[in-house]
Amino acid sequence: MSEPPGAVVSLVEEAPPADTPSRTLTAQRVQPLRRPGRWIVTAVVLVLVAQIAHGLVTNPFYQWDRFRYWFLRPTVLDGLVITLEVAALSAVLGLLGGILLALGRLSGSPVLRAVSWVYTWLFRSVPLIVVLIFLYNFSALYKTVSLGIPFGPAFVTFDESRLATDLTVAVIGLSLNEAAYAAEVVRGGILSVDQGQHEAAAALGLPKRYQFTRIVFPQALRSITPNYVNQLIGLIKSTSLVFYVSLLDLFGTVQSMGSTYPGDIVPLLLVATVWYLLLTSAVSVVQFYVERYFARGATRTLPPTPLQKARAALTELRARLRREAAV
Repeated sequence: MSEPPGAVVSLVEEAPPADTPSRTLTAQRVQPLRRPGRWIVTAVVLVLVAQIAHGLVTNPFYQWDRFRYWFLRPTVLDGLVITLEVAALSAVLGLLGGILLALGRLSGSPVLRAVSWVYTWLFRSVPLIVVLIFLYNFSALYKTVSLGIPFGPAFVTFDESRLATDLTVAVIGLSLNEAAYAAEVVRGGILSVDQGQHEAAAALGLPKRYQFTRIVFPQALRSITPNYVNQLIGLIKSTSLVFYVSLLDLFGTVQSMGSTYPGDIVPLLLVATVWYLLLTSAVSVVQFYVERYFARGATRTLPPTPLQKARAALTELRARLRREAAV
């Protein structure tokens, strides 16, 4: 039978019902990609971790009973307080000094640039222990410290031997050393800000001070924070050197107790190690939330917190168990 004139002959077969492919795909279980290499490496790592943990727990050389005895002793806690005090003061003073040095390096004045560069070069070259010992013996070189006209009369005179206590020497030495490294961290953060931000701030007619404090520096903090926290962790560990200027911090207390109780040297060192681990872990947690705070506006979604990650993993595990039970 011929088709009427103007009719269109369709050569496309009639499609099956819309729900047929979906039923077929639902019935088929998706097989995950097999990764034997990953499982082998994971098994090796777990075995190594188990061996290390077994050695730490069962080796009598570590004397964990003596570790528990010393961990919260008042003398150890007193040394811990001094460590926290020195680290906190040195971190604040070092960061302030680093900001001033960084601004000097970026200044238009050749004198400020030269002085800042020489300071940074000097204190990054000299070992910290040398700086501390030099400051500890500073009174032997200068009995008094005065402020006045060079080669002229002095207006104010200080007795260096009275001012330079052990704590003062430790804080000044660590701050001077920390400022040199913080200066490069801050300078790198400021240089990481896009030049268009500087131009936009200048186009608004804001004073230079407001351009820096309101626009440039808040953006630079995203780059400064992780690098300076890394410096801060190094500073906490560097406080162990103040023992050489007669300040009994955490490490100094452990060393002193180890000399008095030679049989407890290993557990005392473990006590110091665990306390340093706790301090650096606390700083790392603070770093995460500070970075998350300054990431607002720079990323579409903020990184999840550890609690949010745990909830997401638990939800995914429950959903997977439901799917497996349904199959």
